[in-house]
Amino acid sequence: MNEFNTVEPIGSIFENRFKEGTKNPLGHPASKLVNFVAFCLNPNHFHFILEQVEDKGIEKFIHRLAMGYSKYFNNRHKRSGTLFQGPFRSIHVDSNGYLLHLSVYVNLNDKQSLQSLGHPASKLSKSSWAEYLGKGDSREYFCKKDIILGQFSSIDDYEKFALGSLEGIKLRKEQEKELEEFI
Repeated sequence: MNEFNTVEPIGSIFENRFKEGTKNPLGHPASKLVNFVAFCLNPNHFHFILEQVEDKGIEKFIHRLAMGYSKYFNNRHKRSGTLFQGPFRSIHVDSNGYLLHLSVYVNLNDKQSLQSLGHPASKLSKSSWAEYLGKGDSREYFCKKDIILGQFSSIDDYEKFALGSLEGIKLRKEQEKELEEFI
Protein backbone atom coordinates (compact mmCIF):
# COMPACT_ATOMS: atom_id res chain seq x y z
CA MET A 1 0.00 0.00 0.00
CA ASN A 2 2.79 2.39 0.89
CA GLU A 3 4.74 1.49 -2.23
CA PHE A 4 1.99 2.82 -4.52
CA ASN A 5 1.19 5.87 -2.40
CA THR A 6 3.49 8.25 -4.24
CA VAL A 7 3.25 10.73 -7.06
CA GLU A 8 6.57 9.49 -8.50
CA PRO A 9 6.73 6.33 -10.67
CA ILE A 10 8.01 3.28 -8.80
CA GLY A 11 8.68 0.86 -11.64
CA SER A 12 7.93 -2.83 -11.26
CA ILE A 13 7.42 -4.07 -7.70
CA PHE A 14 8.08 -7.59 -8.99
CA GLU A 15 11.53 -6.57 -10.23
CA ASN A 16 12.16 -4.31 -7.21
CA ARG A 17 11.89 -7.33 -4.87
CA PHE A 18 15.15 -8.70 -6.32
CA LYS A 19 17.15 -5.46 -6.26
CA GLU A 20 19.44 -4.59 -3.39
CA GLY A 21 19.19 -1.11 -1.97
CA THR A 22 15.67 -0.38 -3.20
CA LYS A 23 13.29 1.78 -1.24
CA ASN A 24 12.47 0.71 2.28
CA PRO A 25 9.05 -0.94 1.89
CA LEU A 26 7.79 1.08 4.84
CA GLY A 27 9.65 4.23 3.82
CA HIS A 28 7.35 7.19 3.49
CA PRO A 29 7.27 8.76 0.03
CA ALA A 30 8.02 12.46 -0.29
CA SER A 31 4.82 13.24 -2.19
CA LYS A 32 1.93 11.07 -1.06
CA LEU A 33 -1.36 10.72 -2.91
CA VAL A 34 -3.40 9.86 0.20
CA ASN A 35 -3.17 9.51 3.95
CA PHE A 36 -4.38 6.22 5.38
CA VAL A 37 -6.80 6.70 8.26
CA ALA A 38 -7.66 2.99 8.66
CA PHE A 39 -7.38 -0.22 6.64
CA CYS A 40 -8.32 -3.88 6.64
CA LEU A 41 -6.83 -6.40 4.21
CA ASN A 42 -8.83 -9.61 3.93
CA PRO A 43 -7.97 -12.57 1.68
CA ASN A 44 -10.67 -11.65 -0.84
CA HIS A 45 -11.22 -7.88 -0.40
CA PHE A 46 -9.92 -4.78 1.33
CA HIS A 47 -11.27 -1.66 3.02
CA PHE A 48 -9.54 1.69 3.29
CA ILE A 49 -10.44 4.99 4.86
CA LEU A 50 -8.36 7.46 2.89
CA GLU A 51 -7.79 11.18 3.13
CA GLN A 52 -6.92 12.69 -0.24
CA VAL A 53 -3.68 14.72 -0.26
CA GLU A 54 -3.17 15.33 -3.99
CA ASP A 55 -5.80 16.27 -6.58
CA LYS A 56 -7.52 13.00 -7.60
CA GLY A 57 -5.20 11.25 -5.14
CA ILE A 58 -7.65 8.50 -4.16
CA GLU A 59 -8.44 7.71 -7.78
CA LYS A 60 -4.74 7.61 -8.70
CA PHE A 61 -3.78 5.53 -5.67
CA ILE A 62 -6.47 2.90 -6.20
CA HIS A 63 -5.60 2.69 -9.92
CA ARG A 64 -1.89 2.25 -9.13
CA LEU A 65 -2.62 -0.31 -6.42
CA ALA A 66 -4.98 -2.41 -8.54
CA MET A 67 -2.88 -2.30 -11.71
CA GLY A 68 0.50 -2.63 -9.99
CA TYR A 69 -0.54 -5.48 -7.73
CA SER A 70 -2.20 -7.31 -10.64
CA LYS A 71 1.00 -7.04 -12.69
CA TYR A 72 3.10 -8.14 -9.72
CA PHE A 73 0.85 -11.12 -8.93
CA ASN A 74 0.60 -12.18 -12.58
CA ASN A 75 4.39 -11.99 -13.07
CA ARG A 76 5.09 -13.83 -9.84
CA HIS A 77 2.63 -16.64 -10.60
CA LYS A 78 3.23 -16.73 -14.37
CA ARG A 79 -0.40 -16.00 -15.22
CA SER A 80 -2.41 -13.34 -16.97
CA GLY A 81 -5.80 -11.75 -16.57
CA THR A 82 -7.66 -9.71 -14.04
CA LEU A 83 -7.47 -10.33 -10.31
CA PHE A 84 -10.27 -8.13 -9.07
CA GLN A 85 -13.92 -8.83 -9.67
CA GLY A 86 -16.25 -5.92 -10.23
CA PRO A 87 -15.57 -2.21 -10.19
CA PHE A 88 -13.93 -0.27 -7.39
CA ARG A 89 -16.54 1.21 -5.03
CA SER A 90 -16.11 4.24 -2.85
CA ILE A 91 -18.25 6.19 -0.43
CA HIS A 92 -17.74 9.82 0.55
CA VAL A 93 -17.67 10.23 4.33
CA ASP A 94 -19.88 13.23 4.94
CA SER A 95 -20.22 13.35 8.73
CA ASN A 96 -18.07 12.87 11.78
CA GLY A 97 -20.41 10.25 13.26
CA TYR A 98 -20.18 8.22 10.08
CA LEU A 99 -16.37 8.53 10.13
CA LEU A 100 -16.17 7.21 13.69
CA HIS A 101 -18.43 4.21 13.01
CA LEU A 102 -16.70 3.54 9.69
CA SER A 103 -13.35 3.44 11.49
CA VAL A 104 -14.76 0.66 13.68
CA TYR A 105 -16.16 -1.22 10.67
CA VAL A 106 -12.81 -1.04 8.85
CA ASN A 107 -10.50 -1.65 11.82
CA LEU A 108 -12.53 -4.66 12.98
CA ASN A 109 -13.78 -5.91 9.61
CA ASP A 110 -11.87 -9.17 9.83
CA LYS A 111 -13.30 -9.82 13.30
CA GLN A 112 -16.91 -9.18 12.37
CA SER A 113 -16.96 -11.14 9.12
CA LEU A 114 -14.51 -14.03 8.80
CA GLN A 115 -13.50 -14.68 12.40
CA SER A 116 -17.05 -14.61 13.70
CA LEU A 117 -17.80 -17.41 11.28
CA GLY A 118 -14.75 -19.40 12.40
CA HIS A 119 -13.24 -19.04 8.93
CA PRO A 120 -9.55 -20.13 8.78
CA ALA A 121 -8.76 -17.33 6.30
CA SER A 122 -9.29 -14.80 9.12
CA LYS A 123 -5.70 -15.51 10.16
CA LEU A 124 -4.58 -14.02 6.82
CA SER A 125 -6.26 -10.68 7.49
CA LYS A 126 -4.43 -7.57 8.65
CA SER A 127 -5.91 -4.32 9.84
CA SER A 128 -4.90 -1.08 11.49
CA TRP A 129 -6.60 -2.16 14.75
CA ALA A 130 -3.30 -2.99 16.52
CA GLU A 131 -1.87 0.33 15.36
CA TYR A 132 -4.89 2.15 16.83
CA LEU A 133 -4.34 0.37 20.15
CA GLY A 134 -0.62 1.19 20.12
CA LYS A 135 0.39 -2.47 19.88
CA GLY A 136 3.03 -4.00 17.64
CA ASP A 137 6.09 -2.37 16.12
CA SER A 138 5.55 1.39 15.93
CA ARG A 139 8.02 1.55 13.00
CA GLU A 140 5.33 -0.20 10.94
CA TYR A 141 2.63 2.37 11.76
CA PHE A 142 1.51 4.54 8.90
CA CYS A 143 -2.10 5.53 9.57
CA LYS A 144 -3.12 9.09 10.37
CA LYS A 145 -4.98 8.05 13.52
CA ASP A 146 -5.31 11.48 15.12
CA ILE A 147 -8.41 12.18 13.01
CA ILE A 148 -10.17 9.43 14.99
CA LEU A 149 -8.24 9.08 18.25
CA GLY A 150 -8.14 12.84 18.80
CA GLN A 151 -11.87 12.67 19.52
CA PHE A 152 -11.41 10.35 22.51
CA SER A 153 -9.78 11.07 25.84
CA SER A 154 -7.72 7.86 25.62
CA ILE A 155 -7.03 4.84 23.46
CA ASP A 156 -9.02 2.78 25.98
CA ASP A 157 -12.06 5.00 25.36
CA TYR A 158 -11.77 4.41 21.61
CA GLU A 159 -11.40 0.66 22.19
CA LYS A 160 -14.57 0.60 24.32
CA PHE A 161 -16.44 2.63 21.69
CA ALA A 162 -15.19 0.33 18.92
CA LEU A 163 -16.04 -2.94 20.66
CA GLY A 164 -19.50 -1.63 21.56
CA SER A 165 -20.09 -0.53 17.97
CA LEU A 166 -18.88 -3.92 16.71
CA GLU A 167 -21.66 -5.63 18.63
CA GLY A 168 -24.18 -3.32 16.90
CA ILE A 169 -22.66 -4.13 13.49
CA LYS A 170 -22.90 -7.88 14.13
CA LEU A 171 -26.51 -7.55 15.30
CA ARG A 172 -27.50 -5.57 12.19
CA LYS A 173 -25.85 -8.16 9.93
CA GLU A 174 -27.72 -10.98 11.69
CA GLN A 175 -31.01 -9.09 11.35
CA GLU A 176 -30.37 -8.41 7.65
CA LYS A 177 -29.61 -12.11 7.09
CA GLU A 178 -32.81 -13.15 8.88
CA LEU A 179 -34.82 -10.63 6.87
CA GLU A 180 -33.37 -11.93 3.58
CA GLU A 181 -34.23 -15.52 4.57
CA PHE A 182 -37.74 -14.44 5.53
CA ILE A 183 -38.31 -12.65 2.23
